[in-house]
Amino acid sequence: MGASFVTAEVDGEGRVVLPPLLARRAGVRPGSRVRISEDEAGLRIGRSVNSLARLYLEPTSECNLRCRACVRGAWAEPAGRMDSGTWEKILAGICDLDPLPSLFLGGFGEPLLHPEIMDMVGDAKRCGMEVELITNGTLLDARTADSMVAVGLDRLWISLDGAVDEQFAAMREGGSLGAVVDNVQRLNAFRERSLAESPRIGHRGTPRIRRGGMPRIGISFVATRDTIASLPGVLRLGLRLMADRFSISNVVPHTLEMNDQALYRRSFYEPDLPPSERTPLVELPRMELNAATEAPLAQVLKGPFSVSVAGQRLVHGSCTCPFVEKGSMAIRWDGAVSPCLPLLHDHAIFLQERKRTMGSFFVGQVKERALLGIWNDPAYVALRERLLDFDFAPCTICNSCEQADSNRSDCFGNGLPACGGCLWAQGFIRCP
Repeated sequence: MGASFVTAEVDGEGRVVLPPLLARRAGVRPGSRVRISEDEAGLRIGRSVNSLARLYLEPTSECNLRCRACVRGAWAEPAGRMDSGTWEKILAGICDLDPLPSLFLGGFGEPLLHPEIMDMVGDAKRCGMEVELITNGTLLDARTADSMVAVGLDRLWISLDGAVDEQFAAMREGGSLGAVVDNVQRLNAFRERSLAESPRIGHRGTPRIRRGGMPRIGISFVATRDTIASLPGVLRLGLRLMADRFSISNVVPHTLEMNDQALYRRSFYEPDLPPSERTPLVELPRMELNAATEAPLAQVLKGPFSVSVAGQRLVHGSCTCPFVEKGSMAIRWDGAVSPCLPLLHDHAIFLQERKRTMGSFFVGQVKERALLGIWNDPAYVALRERLLDFDFAPCTICNSCEQADSNRSDCFGNGLPACGGCLWAQGFIRCP
């Protein structure tokens, strides 16, 4: 989605006054703290920590596949499924929010294994929410696809790690690429049928043009040494499947095997690079990527430079929490509330060859407290402020003491969650 622009006024005392609707969506209210960054183009105002804009919800931690890169390869936690009482409490809390956040149905499991998943989507849509769901695509049968169209699911993310059967099967044990493609194509046929049958008469009988059928399709791809060569093929396949968004992430290395598959290990720390404040800036124009430009541009991107394209800076690492920046919160299948997806479950990752235990962390439980009360709890607000400042020990760079073995504490005096070893905060791992 491209950037949208509004006009703000400057009052007589030189204060910028945001339009009320924009201020409400961004959570900017009297006493709010917002981050302002400056570059050559001007100022960028970040979202306030008061703004709950996106809710990640895990309907179940069960899955029907055994994927090579999945946490289940190194996980002993029993699986669970959200019950109707927990969902009703969450839904009541969501519908009380103004403005409404978007809802993302995913987590550490396959959402389509939940028998009431489409009822949950329908409930959220009737509340007025924008709803997305991620799936491995193997359970996307005709009945489910028809329901997705009928209830108005806004976006369906399909996890694809290969463009041919052999590539796909190597990463997703028990899955069939051909079956997934057939399932998505059937969904697209239902979308087109629904679009053709929908009324095209607008307000007061005037004709109107409908946007594309729902749900829109997104493709999620996990890059490893074995899969990266298939990325162009996945992009081409995604276009055939009418996808309009692609989310590319590195692999989360839960095992030593996956650690060897990571494509970012040198990026943890490269001592030959100068300090960031002295990194030379290379400003590129927009240009075609072809046989003549591919090799030179690759050398620029691999070099000790900070790079911008058409005035937009390409950031190498960030040390900031992407979940807090997006105004998001995560809820586990049992109703436990966490600041982010990675903290929903105990699990392990590898920083280089060092195993790091990631303890789960929760700020509340929807069975005991209203969602808005959890979000506005002073301790949770303070945590979001601290995550924006990101004053944590640089465990991904240093990684040399026992405190790097877990996220329970660090040498800066932080307790759980000590996020200096978070791969999401360093820009290596991305979630849709």
